[in-house]
Amino acid sequence: MAPVEIQESVDGIVESEREWLYEHAADGSARFVLGEAGQNPLVCVGINPSTAVPNAPDPTIKRVRRFAADNGYDGWTMLNVYPQIATDPKDIDREHRAHLKAENEQHITRLVSDRPVTLLAAWGGLVTSRPYLPALLRDILEITTAAGCDWVSLGAPTKYGHPRHPLYVRGDTLLQSFDTGEYLRASF
Repeated sequence: MAPVEIQESVDGIVESEREWLYEHAADGSARFVLGEAGQNPLVCVGINPSTAVPNAPDPTIKRVRRFAADNGYDGWTMLNVYPQIATDPKDIDREHRAHLKAENEQHITRLVSDRPVTLLAAWGGLVTSRPYLPALLRDILEITTAAGCDWVSLGAPTKYGHPRHPLYVRGDTLLQSFDTGEYLRASF
């Protein structure tokens, strides 16, 4: 759906009346997909969702929207390695819940299976905060590789080789190609 009206908001984020994508657990404990539809969206992959919902973006979502718009994408989508909602990543499950992993992968597969999309690696060093996160990421990378998706990152990786989180880079940081195969070989 094309934007009906676009205006600049107080915080500098472009607001629109695009169709929202919002897929979440019925009990509100997990979010699988959040975004604004587009024919050529930038799909960001973080570690875990915070409390952002349609029409109430958090700081990370605001940055993802801005990077998408500044780089010529007509929509954006936020996915996560683990879908449990937690405002602090330290609060995510100590052991992953298999049903959340499976449902998250179903949503990701559905999102990328109809067309290859550009995925923004944005999990930062938090991918090492739980022992299960690298394995979940590896499974997601297999899904996206099979779908023919391209990966980018925000500038150069951290000194430990992880892609940078959108909140921790300058607003004018350029997108660059991100080799997920090399990343997996070097990091885990």
